[in-house]
Amino acid sequence: MIFAIHKRLRSAAFLFCSTPMAMGLLSGAARAAEAGWRPYEVPPSITNPEKIPVALYYPTQAHTRSIMVGSFTVHATPMAVPEAKTKGLIVVSHGTGGSEFGQSSLAEALARDGYLVAALRHPGDNYQDGSLWQKPLGAYFTERPRQVSRLIDALLTDPEWKDRIATDAKGPRIGAAGHSAGGYTVVALAGGRVDLSRIGAHCARDAAEDPISCSMLRDIRQMQAPLVLESTTDPRIRAIVAMAPVGVIFTEQSLKAITVPALIYAAEKDRWLPPRFHALWIGQNIPEAAYRVIANAGHFAFMNPASAPIQTLDGDISANPPGFDRTEFLKQLDEEIPAFFDRALTLAPNVFNSNVSP
Repeated sequence: MIFAIHKRLRSAAFLFCSTPMAMGLLSGAARAAEAGWRPYEVPPSITNPEKIPVALYYPTQAHTRSIMVGSFTVHATPMAVPEAKTKGLIVVSHGTGGSEFGQSSLAEALARDGYLVAALRHPGDNYQDGSLWQKPLGAYFTERPRQVSRLIDALLTDPEWKDRIATDAKGPRIGAAGHSAGGYTVVALAGGRVDLSRIGAHCARDAAEDPISCSMLRDIRQMQAPLVLESTTDPRIRAIVAMAPVGVIFTEQSLKAITVPALIYAAEKDRWLPPRFHALWIGQNIPEAAYRVIANAGHFAFMNPASAPIQTLDGDISANPPGFDRTEFLKQLDEEIPAFFDRALTLAPNVFNSNVSP
């Protein structure tokens, strides 16, 4: 078994997989034949001087092509003609120093399942530019989610894309998925609030057990006073998936107030963000969150392997703990996450109630 479910937490989001109604919903849903992709850009403005590069993935009938984009292989047809309608919009947020192609297989799977997927390259926190880390730490934690909101603003007003995003009585169907700092980002968008004093207290107490993330933080001693940052909640986001997320910084009260469906993944052998301080803190406090521990997985298990070594504070992103099969895990992830969003974005008001009809 690759997956181990944390027994103390409810994981109702996955119970639907065994119900007759849910199986009918999934098997009856028409999957697009292939995935297409094209570059997109959120332009700068007077209030936001940085452009946001984006990879858009979408359902298409064009035949798939596999191409190298930087260090990653994309299995989607460039500039293919998109379908007229999609199930909704899913935004994908990468980890610190990452790129819009690190979770390409997930984006492709979501596109094949019928979604428009927007994977952004976070300005100031990507493989080319780390300038966001030079700003006060509070700016790092507020700008990342706001960049996602800017992307949603752009797509919902873009003449080419806005009418392709499915809507219902609640508005556009929008979800968000993220890895590492991207996992932090989507939880913040769902309502998580940051208290910087929690970082100081945590690293003063637990740095020996969480050395990598604590080594990245500056001026810990200046974070002891309560420093709750302003909310970056985006109410348009109706479901989230957080993979090996940064979590210790969130206040318990704000996590308990989150109402959107949430799927939280932890990597059992995560040395960058040990789950007991991060993913578990989120999973045990968001009401009804589904929390899954991936047995024997390292922090980068959720990323596509790169064609060349990419070194980090915890080694090469393509390296795995002995015995862990990343290829097989990503295949399972690419089935599980689209199924989660299918359920979360198409049933209301309670997505976990099997008596609710789609």
